[in-house]
Amino acid sequence: MKLRLHWKLMLATTIPVIAVITGSIWLAFDQLAADYFMVLMDKYMVSPTDTHRAFLTAVHRYLLWASLVALLLAFALSYLLTKRVLRPLVQMSEASHQIAAGNFTARVDASQADEIGELGTAFNLMGDSLEKLERLRKTMVADVAHELRTPLTNLRGYLEGLSDGVIPADKQTLEMLQQENLRLVTLVEGLGQLARADAAHAYLERQPLDLQECAREILTLYRMNFEEKGISVTTNFVDQANVQADRDKLLQVIRNLVENCWKYTPVGGEVTISSTPAARSIRIDFINSGPGIAEKDLPFIFERFFTADPSRSREAGGAGIGLAIVKQLVEAHGGQVGAQSVPGETRIWFELPA
Repeated sequence: MKLRLHWKLMLATTIPVIAVITGSIWLAFDQLAADYFMVLMDKYMVSPTDTHRAFLTAVHRYLLWASLVALLLAFALSYLLTKRVLRPLVQMSEASHQIAAGNFTARVDASQADEIGELGTAFNLMGDSLEKLERLRKTMVADVAHELRTPLTNLRGYLEGLSDGVIPADKQTLEMLQQENLRLVTLVEGLGQLARADAAHAYLERQPLDLQECAREILTLYRMNFEEKGISVTTNFVDQANVQADRDKLLQVIRNLVENCWKYTPVGGEVTISSTPAARSIRIDFINSGPGIAEKDLPFIFERFFTADPSRSREAGGAGIGLAIVKQLVEAHGGQVGAQSVPGETRIWFELPA
């Protein structure tokens, strides 16, 4: 039969202590009594045998009764103290079973200012993280389903119309079908990039890179896109902007931010890309003109599938994945991202260790 931890602690802390104390007193009395009666025999020339034996018998009897009372009292106090000490552990056991069953809201009392209280705090932080991950998972599944529903519904409607002969199979219809198909392909590719960004911490191939060179490489690819919208692009880089980073992932970060500037800068607008050195890092700012981002939406723009203006994002071909990828890749390099926005200007930046 397995003993509960409560009883194990009680037995381990009471019986050995009482036994040691009782044994020590027992031996001490035996030795002191023998010495005392030896003194009496030498001084008064009497035989102390019977008196010695009676004295020890009485002392041993009272010592046994005192030990029994001390043992009962120790059991009572140990029971109360160990029960109080182990209460958070019992709560953690119950909460862990609830979390294992899918209830990520279970928490424990972590008010104690000791090691068990610290353990309870760590347990609650773990619960908070699991609850957040579960909420993100559910939100992501719902968002993916929502983003897939629109193009799939359109494709189904057009294909049924073509099959029934209601919609003519002309060039315009086929182009609409192709656009919806491209939306699906873009979404799936974005999900793949997001999954790879999540795993970037374990697959970084760092090498010395010049941020200025990487940014200009991406700007060259998007030069025609900016020219079509009449957007003027200005760069302002410091002479030394070297970092240790994974080239492909850094280019992905810059590409997503440049594409974001191109999509959401109005016709005839302006884009400025600049770098700023710090003590142990390099920061790059991507500034574009436009209506800006609402203050209530600004803290969430790096969340997955978040779109401040869903209709505007859908028209631009975005699903709220690009900035989430940027955040994952930059943090994988030990950097950080941020954004500020005022009417007429939006600034998104990232910072990497130099």
